[in-house]
Parts: sequence; C-alpha cells; structure tokens
Amino acid sequence: MTTEPLEATVVTSLVRDATAAPSVHNSQPWRFRYLAARCAIRLFGDPERAMARSDPHRRALHLGCGAALFNLRVAAARAGREPDTVLLPDPADPWLLAEVRLDRPVRADDDLAVLHPAIHRRHTSRFPFTGEDIPAGVLDGLRAAARMEGARLRVPGAWHVQEVLHLLHDAESRESLDPEAREELRRWTGMPGSDSSGEGVPANAFGPRQHDVTAPVRDFAAGRTMAGRGSATFEKRPQLVLLGTSHDGPVDWLTAGQALERVLLQATLDGLVTSLTSQAMEWPELRWALRDPASSMGHVQMVIRLGYGPEGPKTPRRPVEDVLELA
Repeated sequence: MTTEPLEATVVTSLVRDATAAPSVHNSQPWRFRYLAARCAIRLFGDPERAMARSDPHRRALHLGCGAALFNLRVAAARAGREPDTVLLPDPADPWLLAEVRLDRPVRADDDLAVLHPAIHRRHTSRFPFTGEDIPAGVLDGLRAAARMEGARLRVPGAWHVQEVLHLLHDAESRESLDPEAREELRRWTGMPGSDSSGEGVPANAFGPRQHDVTAPVRDFAAGRTMAGRGSATFEKRPQLVLLGTSHDGPVDWLTAGQALERVLLQATLDGLVTSLTSQAMEWPELRWALRDPASSMGHVQMVIRLGYGPEGPKTPRRPVEDVLELA
C-alpha cells in the first residue's frame, strides 16, 4: 500500500525532531533533502561543520548524523510512516549518508514510536550525578536497545572504569598542549551569543567546575574563566558504558550513531540522565586502549555516562529551514 506524499509541514516536523540529536560540540553536521516524487528524505553530512583536528576521518560526524537519522526514523513511525532506510545509497556521493523512504504506512509491530516522547526531553547533563546504582534490568534494556541497532553496549567492571577515566584525563592533558585542538574547542564552545546562534555548546551547558580531576566530564571551559560558574564534587564511581561495533567504517559509524541515540532515548524514558565522553576517541592510540581486551567488542565508538541527577539545559539548534531543502 502506497501512501500520499508528505505535506511540507510534516516534513519540517520530522526534520525538527531529527535535529534534536546530539553531535560533537553541538556542531549539527547534517543537511536534509525531501524528494516529494520519491516520498523520501535524504540525509547528507556537512563537511563544513567537521572537526578537522579532532575528527579527521569524520567518524564523529557520522555518529552525529546516525543519531539524527534514528530520531528521523522515530518521528516517522510516530507520524504513521514506515521509515525504510538505506545507508550510503550512492557510492559516487560519500556525503549522502542515508535515504529514508516514507511511502508506506508504519508496521503494526514497529516499536520506534514509543521512544518519541524522549526526543526533546533528552539533554546532555554535565552536572554531578547522585551515584545511585542503576538497576540491572535497566542496564539489560539498554544493552538490548544497542543490539537492536546492530551495536553492542558493554558495562565495564571497576578496574576497567578506572582505566577509562585515566585515558579520558590523558586525552584532556594532550588537548591542553595542542594549540590546534584548543582553538577548535574554543570555536564551538562558550561563544559570545552562542545561546542564540543555534550551534555550539553555550557556557550555561558546561556544568560546574570540578573540585578534583576524577569526573568523566569534559571541561569545555578549557582554562577560560566563566563568570558565575560554580564548582562541585562529582560522583567518585561513575557508571560508564561503552558503545561499540565489530568493524570501523562509515556504515559502522552510522550504525553506532543510531544505536547511541536509541540507548539515550531509552535511558531518558527510564528516568536516567546521560552525558557523552568522546575526548579519548580523538586520539587513535587512546581509543584503541579503551576496549576491554577480554571483550569481543572490536571498536569503541562512544563512552556514555549514565546516572540519576539534574537534567542538563537545552542546547540551541539551527532553524529547520537552514538544514532542510524541499525538492
């Protein structure tokens, strides 16, 4: 059964939901094109919004676009359309990352729509969490969410968490000594007027300064003084999970991005708050060391911090008309 083409207002709503996804430094490295004749939305990566120093292979860009793609699928299912998705549909155009056909009604067994309420509730929280243990059943549900999208979620043991924390702090030390990395970070964080620019991480989303250096939260201030920014003690035993894939190419990155967003949305529905920790992934030798040698996980794609605590503030998004083309 073929359904009618989508109205422009519906397409705009779908893309607005898609762009609520997280991306490195809130760079929002995506563009969308609606093809009315095919009743399809195409997702493109935007190389102008890539991080040349920290993401030279565009892995993080693909992860962010994969997260936006998952939100698009969720929004389409809620709108009653089955999101038939093809990754990298045109080998001649590597920036065309996915095409989502929306010309059929959603399947009765499609479970995506239930995640929709979490799309605009999910925000990164760089504040201290309570340290309360997460029930095993909740963690099992998050593992299942990752598997549904073709990725794996591993809950590391205590020794591995400490090793991950060491690697994260090693990455921050390396970044502090790298002028290009520092400049790239400053470009996208705490910019004057960033609350209204529609991009980047505004200063009010940095969270408090750390009393010590044990927290798995990136300090976006990077040595800058931020007026009115307080300090706090973070949890001593953070709950970290590792999201990974068997292989490490563009399809795997898009797969990981979709799995990441599915995990984050499910965690939000479960009452958890989350933050993403990517700095160790920006140094190849540190990224490789993140994996548990006893695990079959081939490539770690993201470190996720989970817990209970205050929700992070909403970060800005570019207007839909800046990222959507109606053809």
